[in-house]
Amino acid sequence: MARRSFAEFGNALYTGEKSIDFIGRRKLWYTIAAVMIVIAIVGPFLRGGFTFGIEFTGGSQFQIHTEGGESRDQQVAADAVEEVLPGSAPRISLVGQTDIRVQTEQLDEAESRELKGVLADAFGVDEAEVTSSYIGALWGQDITRQALIALVVFLLFATLVMALYFRTWKMSFAALIALFHDLILTAGIYGISGFEITPAAMIGFLTILGYSLYDTVVVFDKIRENTAPGEFTERRTFAETVNLAVNQTLVRSINTSVVALLPVASILFIGAVVLGAGTLRDISLALFIGILVGAYSTIFIAAPSYVQLRQNEAAIKKHDARVEKLRAANGQQDAEGVLDSDPVEASTSKARG
Repeated sequence: MARRSFAEFGNALYTGEKSIDFIGRRKLWYTIAAVMIVIAIVGPFLRGGFTFGIEFTGGSQFQIHTEGGESRDQQVAADAVEEVLPGSAPRISLVGQTDIRVQTEQLDEAESRELKGVLADAFGVDEAEVTSSYIGALWGQDITRQALIALVVFLLFATLVMALYFRTWKMSFAALIALFHDLILTAGIYGISGFEITPAAMIGFLTILGYSLYDTVVVFDKIRENTAPGEFTERRTFAETVNLAVNQTLVRSINTSVVALLPVASILFIGAVVLGAGTLRDISLALFIGILVGAYSTIFIAAPSYVQLRQNEAAIKKHDARVEKLRAANGQQDAEGVLDSDPVEASTSKARG
């Protein structure tokens, strides 16, 4: 019954029988977005900044392998580090069902050997069960540089392709506004919550870009269809036509997001809880946050931004003036509430498209 009701609701949105005024309330969405962005930017610094993984900062790493019967109390590891490195602030995490990982600042060979022995004694295992490694800060800087290069190249390529496909730079620019909104909020959530930013998380961030643009392109394609010659009639203003397109693709956006979130949530649960695999957790966590934020930004940021960019064009203002003049002459007040209620007209329009 619920499934049928949702399908009926989607059909009503598509024909215009029902309409949610996303575009008309754009100032509200802008205000919410602005507040969230400020929180995302300021929040991480209020708690001491972002938490970068050892791959970015450099340092030494120790992994203690137990047989599963030994205690994996993280406090035991912290006490062991304190014994060798007073005042140190190690990062300690559980890996899988048997291992515990300890990350510290970069140590010299003598300190590394001493800490390795202390950790082995603390957990009651042979010293051979404790592996150690170190990562130089230069390697982390190289990763950061490559990630930034990949981000810039992707943005330039995506901007060019969208501008050519939609034949207007304004759609491309509106999509980029939503994209930056997604990246800032995702990074802000990471910073505020203290999630560690690792190379795997960076891969997740870059993957978010593709998903966010995919959802936006789906909506923009419908907007282009509705505003094409023959479809863009004097029954609706430009903003109302865009709003109809958003309503027509709303159910698809929701379904796409849910379908994408389910496997990502499964990977997140398996990686974080079952296997304790840090790489799976980091990638899936970034994707989970990004998909949620991306679904929101497509509807509430991208489409309203596109209307904002075009509303002062001479052709758009002239068209909207004609629509208002015809309504005044016919005593019609609201195209969304009255004119869009003709499902036969809407179905004919859909068939023409």
